[in-house]
Amino acid sequence: MSTATRERVIERALAHFDRGDFLADLRRRIAIPTESQEKGRKGELHRYLAGEMAPTFAALGFENRILDNPDPRGGPFLVASRIEDPDLPTLLTYGHGDVVRGISEQWSSGLDPWAVTIDGNRWYGRGTADNKGQHSIVIAALAQLLAERGRAGFNVRFLIETGEEIGSPGLDELCAAHSDLLAADVLIASDGPRTQPDVADVTLGNRGGITFDLQVNLREGSVHSGHYGGILEDPGIILAHALATITTARGRILIEEWLPKSIPPRVAETLRNAVCDAGDSSLVLADDWGEPGRSVAERVLGWTSFIILAFVTGRPENPVNGVQPDARAHCQIRHTVDVDRHRLLPALREHLDRHGFPQVEIVPASRNFFPAWRTDPENPWVEWCMASLKRTLGRSPNLMPNASGGLPSEIFARNLDLPVIWIPHSYGGCKQHGPDEHLLASTTREAIAIMTGLFFDLGETPPAFRQ
Repeated sequence: MSTATRERVIERALAHFDRGDFLADLRRRIAIPTESQEKGRKGELHRYLAGEMAPTFAALGFENRILDNPDPRGGPFLVASRIEDPDLPTLLTYGHGDVVRGISEQWSSGLDPWAVTIDGNRWYGRGTADNKGQHSIVIAALAQLLAERGRAGFNVRFLIETGEEIGSPGLDELCAAHSDLLAADVLIASDGPRTQPDVADVTLGNRGGITFDLQVNLREGSVHSGHYGGILEDPGIILAHALATITTARGRILIEEWLPKSIPPRVAETLRNAVCDAGDSSLVLADDWGEPGRSVAERVLGWTSFIILAFVTGRPENPVNGVQPDARAHCQIRHTVDVDRHRLLPALREHLDRHGFPQVEIVPASRNFFPAWRTDPENPWVEWCMASLKRTLGRSPNLMPNASGGLPSEIFARNLDLPVIWIPHSYGGCKQHGPDEHLLASTTREAIAIMTGLFFDLGETPPAFRQ
């Protein structure tokens, strides 16, 4: 079809946004308190799928299946399918309907996590950024394309889960058991933040991560600090010194097996050209923190980071005059696919023993993050996505080898054997897991144009999608 037709579809999608229709849909979805971390909210998770998502998809000609979670910790799944012709390319896309806790008491005055409140360019509400706003953008773009053309020109499968914020229990098993139902040529979905709010990203995966405790348990109960201080081992001091062997005083990691041995040339080139925004003007990024000689983008997207999430000995809120019996640090490693995740904790054990800390115990968390993944930057779907976004925007998007945070990329790639590409529509300062979560209206409007153009192109000029 002509460029004018493409432009007309995008204009229709922008009019949908400008009239307030998109906002009305988002308000309805934000009002459902889908807190997956709260066991009492399982009914709300089902209501979001059965009462909100399923009717939305049915109106667009999708067939819906709500599937029970094979893992009792997680909520249900919805798979919506719209198959026009098996010979056409098939798109799998994804979103999650669950959110983190609302913590309404911590939000700024006048803001309610379960209602969309507009303040200038910011749309506040729990899930506006993560992820109801983002999968609503994808749905809106598909809806406007279908309304204008009467057909997509491709097949669509849409997976909505309701347990992402608790680690996506059951997602791996679901993808393995229902690979036929989810079969597709590519996954293109929207989650996570852009690296800059005003520049679109095409992201090819995610860093992986694990969490664990380091513990020193020496005895039962504390003993008098006057009688025993200086002669009895102090677990807090032992643990502090053990932690100090893991990095330098400026955060450079000293365990070689935690670091990439090399970065693939195309990935290195992409990182050199990438610009990362702190996302919050109050944050000052230190040039000398972490791996020396590497840019912000290289450190946060191409390297490993070690973070102490919590560190406690005794009771800081009510200290007593005692040598404490134990100390504990809750730690996290974020890493790229260039690092062997199976060696992270064994290498740490060897490192601690080598430095004289056999009494420091490593306790892996019962729930860990998604594994790292990176789609090959040379994959034809990547070049096609980049070209489509450039056509809509008039400028090239950022190509990001992976996101800095966690995404279920590896689960989809491994179980469904397809390239995984993310086009995020939030930004680093959106406060997605804290009070005052918000989406930027300007970014959202641009995102609807991007996704509408992408879907138009998929129906007209897809890449060679079956090798």
